[in-house]
Amino acid sequence: MAENVVLDPVDLHLLRLLQNDARTTYRDLAAQVGVAPSTCLDRVTRLRRAGVILGHRLELDPAKLGRGLQALLSVQVRPHRRELVGPFVERIRALPESRTVFHLTGPDDYLVHVAVADMTDLQRLVLDGFTSRPEVARVETRLIFQQWECGPLLPPAAPAATP
Repeated sequence: MAENVVLDPVDLHLLRLLQNDARTTYRDLAAQVGVAPSTCLDRVTRLRRAGVILGHRLELDPAKLGRGLQALLSVQVRPHRRELVGPFVERIRALPESRTVFHLTGPDDYLVHVAVADMTDLQRLVLDGFTSRPEVARVETRLIFQQWECGPLLPPAAPAATP
């Protein structure tokens, strides 16, 4: 199990601000949080070293890159054995259409978020990239009409003390 890191209100405020805009300068972060820029830098560095901050990423619009249709593919692999998991996941991650791969419990083994050009491209991907694989027993496709990002990920609030 992952080790919890103790985060104080300043750390939480920094994380909230960085999740909303990872390009915010240390000077601007420090001003918004109410600490010196050097303190801000030290705290962010500590959060990186502790593995709380995993990295920064650039978000692109799939539609503007010619991949305007997104779908979720539920994939069942048979037999579902350890020696197949690694190679299967690496194969799926190598597909340029793949956005995210989840290994699941339940009737489906994987959920794969893909972005493709159109329905013909999605059909090609499902047939050539998934169902042609000998270990793939079933693929179920769900189109994504719209998606929304949610608020910043912060640790759960401490339970309220009971009298």
